[in-house]
Amino acid sequence: MKPQFQPDQVMHRIRALTLDLDNTLWDIDAVIHRAEATLWQWLGEHYPRTHDRWSADDLIGLRRDIMNEHRDRHFDLRFLRKKVLEEVAKSSGYDESLVEPAFEIFDDVRNDVELYPDVPEALEALYSRYTVVALTNGNSNLDKIGIRHLFHGVVTAVDAGAAKPDRQIFDVAVDEAGVRPEEILHVGDHPTADIDGARQAGMRTAWINRNAAVWPDELDHPDAVITTMVELRELLESAR
Repeated sequence: MKPQFQPDQVMHRIRALTLDLDNTLWDIDAVIHRAEATLWQWLGEHYPRTHDRWSADDLIGLRRDIMNEHRDRHFDLRFLRKKVLEEVAKSSGYDESLVEPAFEIFDDVRNDVELYPDVPEALEALYSRYTVVALTNGNSNLDKIGIRHLFHGVVTAVDAGAAKPDRQIFDVAVDEAGVRPEEILHVGDHPTADIDGARQAGMRTAWINRNAAVWPDELDHPDAVITTMVELRELLESAR
């Protein structure tokens, strides 16, 4: 799919970018699966009673129960994962000293991501011309990943107290970018959480569609459709 270039009167006003991370700059699904498998293996080696009490499939239901119990913290994935680990420890006859080292095992693998090939060079070029803010519902650690220096700011769901598509997280990102909403282009892969959420917050939008997905009929279209970060850079350069 070719980028859907918009008239210059739209894109030439862009002064800042907010970038989603997971599945925008890297593929996250396989990473999470690997992180959970590594954690499960580590628990069996260091806290074997957890495997007597739980199965890997059982933990899916436990996570669901924890999320239902803490609906007011649904945006804080780190908190929810630690709550799951607390319950696993307690029900298996261990104390909560299990939680922090277990979470670190998961977190280290979760942040061992491989950037899409188009990302590094494009991100460096964009950083030199725009204010670039990471805007994520996840708990990526850009220092661990090694690209924090390519972002002027980072806004997470925990920082904002709300997750995309909630207006609150986009408003925090606007403050972080220091420009008007209509001068910001939000780039993300999720039609609702990223594109519709940003649109309703008054921002311009670019849907990065790496997998030839079909745009939902019920949503207003984004300002631009791209398949790589290189296309994003070209879109903005053409407007300049």
